[in-house]
Amino acid sequence: MARVVLLIAILAALTAPAADTKQDARAHLARGAAHLQRNEREEAVSELKKAVALDARSAAAHMLLGQAYLAQGSLEMIAEAKAELQQALDLDPDAAWARFYLAKIYLDLGRAEKAKAELERGLLTKPQVPHFLSLLGEVNRRLGSPDSSIQLNRRALDLDPAMNAAHYYLALAYLDLKRDDEASRELERALESKYIIPEMYTTLGSICTREGKLEKAGELFRKAIALDPSRPEGHVKLAEVYRLQRAYDRALAELKLAAPEGKRFPGTEYFQQLQADISFEKGRIYQAQRLPVDAVKAYSQALEIDPNHEKARRGLEAMKKSTNERE
Repeated sequence: MARVVLLIAILAALTAPAADTKQDARAHLARGAAHLQRNEREEAVSELKKAVALDARSAAAHMLLGQAYLAQGSLEMIAEAKAELQQALDLDPDAAWARFYLAKIYLDLGRAEKAKAELERGLLTKPQVPHFLSLLGEVNRRLGSPDSSIQLNRRALDLDPAMNAAHYYLALAYLDLKRDDEASRELERALESKYIIPEMYTTLGSICTREGKLEKAGELFRKAIALDPSRPEGHVKLAEVYRLQRAYDRALAELKLAAPEGKRFPGTEYFQQLQADISFEKGRIYQAQRLPVDAVKAYSQALEIDPNHEKARRGLEAMKKSTNERE
């Protein structure tokens, strides 16, 4: 009898700390989720890392930590976020929101097919969640079907009329269909929300640039930069506005901010295209300044990064033709 009592005491001693650990993990998880909801990103990461350390088998902790890494808005944290979200799915294949955020990462990395697979699997368990429908619409647009995006995002808005992302994705689909007026209306509606991303400003600014509304375009690009200074797109677009306004020094300064010396970009198709666009815009600035040698060098660099960059190819050919005619 004494041996049995001793064995029970030993088991109780072994299991009690584990229970306390689980309770501590849940407390960190709750605090981390609250920080994440308030967009307190550093605090969220700190609490959720503690939750994962205490309970490595918690799918919820891994999923929320992945979201917290994504919320950092840092390119360097994408791999960390992806690993945490994948770990959440390994522990719980039905963690649909982990699939949603993993799909967002795949889409940002230019892997639309993998994003589509994650969203379609998530929709099996959450068929009427507007976030899944809306993002799937954007994935389909990236895969060449803007009409499908319009249909899915309209469905998302039927389910949640306040869903801001759906208006943005609708705008992108309308732009693909050359329906700029409808795109502008959707972007204006998206910007009425408090949940704004820099891309909303840059997309509407690009429409304004095409329409010759340079002051408004510049204002929109500056808002995009203020919202997230680490993203290069706003600087590239603002450089274009300055070039069109013949403020060439300011344009070149913006391009330096877009790609600071020594900055490393992820080796994805998206960022390769971005670097090619930066070199192309430099070429246009140098061409406008009548600096043919610099322009040829910049256009050539754009084509080295992206051999299919047709605008850079045309710019290079124009510069070579102009040089030959002068000779």
